[in-house]
Amino acid sequence: MPSQMSSAIHNQAIDKAFAKITILGFDIDRLKKDIRTGNTGGITTAELALVLDGTKKELEIWYYIAESIEKNN
Repeated sequence: MPSQMSSAIHNQAIDKAFAKITILGFDIDRLKKDIRTGNTGGITTAELALVLDGTKKELEIWYYIAESIEKNN
């Protein structure tokens, strides 16, 4: 029974990681478009570029987390 529960949690963790990766991909696309079109929402383009850089770094971290979870199977 514990192995079934562990397997279910493992699968849910993978699902959550890939869901986060997907959302971050959408965020990156939106930020790039906002920078291109000048839709900065009251902050400077440079500040929005910093947000984009931070989102890209977060995506790299989530890729690492997802890979680590998958290897832990």
